[in-house]
Amino acid sequence: MSTTDTTGIELRTSRVIRATPEDVWDAYTDAEKQTAWFSILDEEPGVVRIETDLRVGGTQTAVWGPSEDQLFTEVQTFLVIEPPHRLVTDSTGSSPDGQTMTTRIEVTFTAVEGGTRVDVVQTGFPVPELRDFFLTESWPGAFDRIEAYLTR
Repeated sequence: MSTTDTTGIELRTSRVIRATPEDVWDAYTDAEKQTAWFSILDEEPGVVRIETDLRVGGTQTAVWGPSEDQLFTEVQTFLVIEPPHRLVTDSTGSSPDGQTMTTRIEVTFTAVEGGTRVDVVQTGFPVPELRDFFLTESWPGAFDRIEAYLTR
Protein backbone atom coordinates (compact mmCIF):
# COMPACT_ATOMS: atom_id res chain seq x y z
CA MET A 1 0.00 0.00 0.00
CA SER A 2 1.39 3.38 -0.95
CA THR A 3 0.94 6.51 1.08
CA THR A 4 0.82 10.15 0.12
CA ASP A 5 2.84 12.86 1.84
CA THR A 6 0.10 15.28 2.80
CA THR A 7 2.48 17.35 4.90
CA GLY A 8 3.93 19.20 1.88
CA ILE A 9 2.83 22.52 0.50
CA GLU A 10 -0.93 23.10 0.28
CA LEU A 11 -3.14 24.69 -2.37
CA ARG A 12 -6.66 26.00 -1.76
CA THR A 13 -8.89 27.33 -4.51
CA SER A 14 -12.57 27.57 -5.37
CA ARG A 15 -14.92 28.60 -8.15
CA VAL A 16 -18.68 28.93 -8.54
CA ILE A 17 -19.86 27.04 -11.62
CA ARG A 18 -23.30 27.79 -13.03
CA ALA A 19 -24.81 24.31 -12.67
CA THR A 20 -26.23 22.03 -9.97
CA PRO A 21 -23.92 20.05 -7.67
CA GLU A 22 -25.16 16.85 -9.37
CA ASP A 23 -24.26 18.15 -12.84
CA VAL A 24 -20.84 19.43 -11.75
CA TRP A 25 -20.14 16.15 -9.90
CA ASP A 26 -21.08 14.14 -13.00
CA ALA A 27 -18.90 16.29 -15.26
CA TYR A 28 -15.99 15.94 -12.84
CA THR A 29 -16.26 12.17 -12.26
CA ASP A 30 -17.72 10.62 -15.44
CA ALA A 31 -15.02 9.50 -17.92
CA GLU A 32 -17.12 10.20 -21.03
CA LYS A 33 -18.03 13.71 -19.84
CA GLN A 34 -14.44 14.41 -18.78
CA THR A 35 -13.19 13.38 -22.20
CA ALA A 36 -15.65 15.88 -23.72
CA TRP A 37 -14.70 18.85 -21.53
CA PHE A 38 -11.00 18.10 -21.19
CA SER A 39 -10.13 19.66 -24.56
CA ILE A 40 -13.30 21.72 -25.12
CA LEU A 41 -11.38 25.03 -25.24
CA ASP A 42 -8.42 23.78 -27.31
CA GLU A 43 -8.07 24.74 -30.97
CA GLU A 44 -6.26 21.43 -31.53
CA PRO A 45 -7.60 18.85 -29.06
CA GLY A 46 -4.67 16.43 -29.17
CA VAL A 47 -4.90 13.12 -27.34
CA VAL A 48 -7.32 12.55 -24.44
CA ARG A 49 -8.11 9.14 -22.93
CA ILE A 50 -9.83 8.68 -19.57
CA GLU A 51 -10.93 5.52 -17.76
CA THR A 52 -12.74 5.63 -14.42
CA ASP A 53 -13.62 2.99 -11.83
CA LEU A 54 -15.58 5.23 -9.42
CA ARG A 55 -15.48 3.27 -6.18
CA VAL A 56 -13.37 3.54 -3.03
CA GLY A 57 -10.06 1.92 -3.97
CA GLY A 58 -10.83 2.30 -7.68
CA THR A 59 -8.80 4.50 -9.97
CA GLN A 60 -9.17 7.04 -12.69
CA THR A 61 -6.47 7.16 -15.34
CA ALA A 62 -6.24 10.20 -17.59
CA VAL A 63 -3.77 10.40 -20.45
CA TRP A 64 -3.50 13.57 -22.51
CA GLY A 65 -1.14 15.64 -24.58
CA PRO A 66 -0.50 17.23 -27.95
CA SER A 67 0.60 13.93 -29.52
CA GLU A 68 1.19 10.24 -28.69
CA ASP A 69 4.89 10.93 -27.99
CA GLN A 70 4.19 13.83 -25.59
CA LEU A 71 1.69 12.46 -23.10
CA PHE A 72 0.94 13.39 -19.52
CA THR A 73 -0.60 10.75 -17.25
CA GLU A 74 -2.54 11.14 -14.03
CA VAL A 75 -3.74 8.22 -11.92
CA GLN A 76 -6.11 9.07 -9.11
CA THR A 77 -7.02 6.51 -6.46
CA PHE A 78 -10.42 7.17 -4.90
CA LEU A 79 -10.29 7.36 -1.09
CA VAL A 80 -13.64 9.03 -0.27
CA ILE A 81 -16.68 9.21 -2.56
CA GLU A 82 -19.76 11.08 -1.30
CA PRO A 83 -21.84 11.99 -4.40
CA PRO A 84 -22.51 14.76 -5.24
CA HIS A 85 -20.71 16.55 -2.39
CA ARG A 86 -17.18 15.32 -1.72
CA LEU A 87 -14.37 13.42 -3.42
CA VAL A 88 -10.91 12.64 -2.02
CA THR A 89 -8.15 11.08 -4.10
CA ASP A 90 -4.46 10.40 -4.08
CA SER A 91 -3.19 11.63 -7.43
CA THR A 92 0.06 10.65 -9.13
CA GLY A 93 0.92 12.57 -12.25
CA SER A 94 3.79 12.09 -14.66
CA SER A 95 5.02 14.36 -17.43
CA PRO A 96 6.47 13.35 -20.80
CA ASP A 97 10.01 13.81 -19.39
CA GLY A 98 9.34 11.14 -16.73
CA GLN A 99 9.00 13.39 -13.69
CA THR A 100 6.30 12.37 -11.21
CA MET A 101 4.45 13.99 -8.33
CA THR A 102 1.89 12.61 -5.89
CA THR A 103 -0.60 14.80 -4.07
CA ARG A 104 -3.86 14.37 -2.19
CA ILE A 105 -6.89 16.19 -3.62
CA GLU A 106 -10.13 16.93 -1.79
CA VAL A 107 -12.92 18.45 -3.86
CA THR A 108 -16.24 19.55 -2.38
CA PHE A 109 -19.35 20.60 -4.31
CA THR A 110 -21.73 22.95 -2.47
CA ALA A 111 -24.99 24.39 -3.78
CA VAL A 112 -24.92 28.20 -3.65
CA GLU A 113 -26.95 30.93 -5.26
CA GLY A 114 -26.06 30.90 -8.92
CA GLY A 115 -24.72 27.35 -9.06
CA THR A 116 -22.18 25.17 -7.28
CA ARG A 117 -19.12 26.29 -5.35
CA VAL A 118 -16.31 23.85 -6.03
CA ASP A 119 -13.64 23.96 -3.31
CA VAL A 120 -10.30 22.25 -3.87
CA VAL A 121 -7.65 21.48 -1.26
CA GLN A 122 -4.56 19.83 -2.76
CA THR A 123 -1.69 18.90 -0.46
CA GLY A 124 1.74 17.41 -0.82
CA PHE A 125 3.39 19.73 -3.35
CA PRO A 126 7.17 19.41 -3.02
CA VAL A 127 7.89 23.07 -3.92
CA PRO A 128 5.87 26.31 -4.02
CA GLU A 129 6.46 26.71 -7.78
CA LEU A 130 4.48 23.54 -8.56
CA ARG A 131 1.68 24.59 -6.23
CA ASP A 132 1.60 28.01 -7.89
CA PHE A 133 1.38 26.45 -11.36
CA PHE A 134 -1.61 24.36 -10.30
CA LEU A 135 -3.17 27.41 -8.60
CA THR A 136 -2.79 29.75 -11.58
CA GLU A 137 -2.98 27.35 -14.55
CA SER A 138 -4.22 23.82 -13.86
CA TRP A 139 -7.25 24.40 -11.64
CA PRO A 140 -8.48 27.59 -13.39
CA GLY A 141 -8.18 25.75 -16.72
CA ALA A 142 -10.16 22.77 -15.41
CA PHE A 143 -12.85 25.05 -13.97
CA ASP A 144 -13.09 26.99 -17.27
CA ARG A 145 -13.44 23.76 -19.25
CA ILE A 146 -16.06 22.23 -16.94
CA GLU A 147 -18.12 25.40 -17.02
CA ALA A 148 -17.84 25.65 -20.82
CA TYR A 149 -19.02 22.04 -21.07
CA LEU A 150 -21.94 22.52 -18.68
CA THR A 151 -23.14 25.83 -20.15
CA ARG A 152 -22.72 25.12 -23.85
